[in-house]
Amino acid sequence: MSGKKFTIVIEKDEDGWLVSEVVGLPGCHTQAKTMEQLIERTKEAIQAYLANSEEPRVLEKFVSVQQIEV
Repeated sequence: MSGKKFTIVIEKDEDGWLVSEVVGLPGCHTQAKTMEQLIERTKEAIQAYLANSEEPRVLEKFVSVQQIEV
C-alpha cells in the first residue's frame, strides 16, 4: 500500500478511548488510549482490511463532516 490516502473519523467513547473509523472501508475501525497508538493501529487495520479482502470494497471519495444543530 504505497501512498494511498484514507480519511478517518476519530471520536472519544464514554470510557475515554479514542475510536477511529476509516471512511470508505466498511467495518474498518479500531481504538486506542492515545492518538499515537490510534494512528498506528488504524494503519494496521487498513492494511489488514486490504490484505484480507479478495476484492476490497472501497467506497466513493469522502465529501465532508459537518455538525448540525437540531
